[in-house]
Amino acid sequence: MKKLLMLSIGLLSTSYILAQDMTDALRYSMDEIQGTARFRAMGGAFGALGGDMSSVSINPAGSAIFNHGHASISLGVFNTNNDISYFNDTNTTSDSSIDLNQLGAAFVFKNMNESSGWKKFSLSFAYDRSANFDNEWVANGVNSYNTIGSYFVQYANGLPLEDISALDGESITQAYSEIGSIFGYQNQQAFLGYTGYIIDPVEYNTSDNYVSNITGGDYSQRYAYTSRGYNGKMAFNFATSYNDKLYLGLNLNSHLINFERSTYLNERNSNTDSNISAVDFENNLLTTGSGFSFQLGGIAKITNELRVGLSYASPTWYRISDETSQYLASSRKDIGSNITQIVNPNVVNIYEEYKLKTPSKHTGSLAYVFGLNGLLSFDYAVKDYSKTEFKPSTDAIFSNLNTTISNHLDTAVSYRLGGEYRFNRLSFRGGYRFEESPYKNDNFYGDLNGYSLGLGYNFGSLSLDLAFSQSQRDYNYQLYSVGLTDAAQIESKNTDFILTLTFDL
Repeated sequence: MKKLLMLSIGLLSTSYILAQDMTDALRYSMDEIQGTARFRAMGGAFGALGGDMSSVSINPAGSAIFNHGHASISLGVFNTNNDISYFNDTNTTSDSSIDLNQLGAAFVFKNMNESSGWKKFSLSFAYDRSANFDNEWVANGVNSYNTIGSYFVQYANGLPLEDISALDGESITQAYSEIGSIFGYQNQQAFLGYTGYIIDPVEYNTSDNYVSNITGGDYSQRYAYTSRGYNGKMAFNFATSYNDKLYLGLNLNSHLINFERSTYLNERNSNTDSNISAVDFENNLLTTGSGFSFQLGGIAKITNELRVGLSYASPTWYRISDETSQYLASSRKDIGSNITQIVNPNVVNIYEEYKLKTPSKHTGSLAYVFGLNGLLSFDYAVKDYSKTEFKPSTDAIFSNLNTTISNHLDTAVSYRLGGEYRFNRLSFRGGYRFEESPYKNDNFYGDLNGYSLGLGYNFGSLSLDLAFSQSQRDYNYQLYSVGLTDAAQIESKNTDFILTLTFDL
């Protein structure tokens, strides 16, 4: 993939509107705590159990289950395998990474007043990766219906030519930067298409309508997608227990976003009536952000064996910043030869900070503990993704986007089932999880199914745990939000191996 050389970078401050869509909202709204190996091996079903550092991220009352100080650290190997179908052509890609995905410690303080029902309280902190954005895939196919030219035409239509073209004596860098500063993202896209000879106005003097110079029937397209980054959650926790029967907890959470994405489209055609025979179009995005949320939770021992948990996770209130850069090259026919036109602005667009509120989440849990021999646990969670909201909502584009989110996203339920069997110092674990699609039309973005297995060995004050988990989801990835809106069909399978070292403090 061609990479931009940012040797002379212009900085651009524009309006909020970069072209956010529902996929951006979902990317930061869908959380998947990767957690400790024990947590992962049991499918994450820890809402009524506690006693594990990652359980604090599900139910903050979980840290009060500890009888003494506790700490854990986890290292994971994460693999994403994609089977991609695009216009009857198929491709398979795989991407792997190694990350420190969990770190946490709990400190337990016992009440010296034996007559008090409040037996102890705990203070803890826990870091978990709630999303891994590392992914890479390529879609190839022959598109007989649509071309990248339609992308630039749709952005350009309705815009006067003087608002999408360079002034006399202006360089590409100057024009791209000035057009973005004055008019915004839409005009910048039209400028790229016009400067790259991909589009022309119907009439040069008065027209604000444009036509594509890419015509014909078949377009060979190759779309490469690469992303890197993570969504991390740091929980600062307080929990207490009453008569070792009722456990209550509170989390104050700090969230971090770091997301990088690069897409590269290579389109070729040999159509005799097309003035443009080739286009290379690269888009790069860097998103950083921080957020805050809180959680409330409780665990009750109905009997010594049966436990019930209930927790509430508030919306996460994010403040997000975006930076973008673009590159375009086209090959056009001119008097019997091909001429390459390169439009490389060498500009980083820095957009005004905006806000995103993700939906809240309610989780109910049951667990049955078979003494020292093992346990079974079940979590059921509900999350209404239609409540996702970009702000300021007074902005017309954000307001329309929020309406689209409300119309197309839905309430999704998820459930997790986990079990553990102990034999002396050795533990055998297994789990299953299911998550509904957040879309009303789940043909566009399917349900997730996953299973997990794990082993653990307790050395006394130290234990070592290993987990294997695998999940699969099918979805359609739309190449661009306008114009070339054809989608690649992707079967995505995520496979994780997690190793955790746990020790008493």
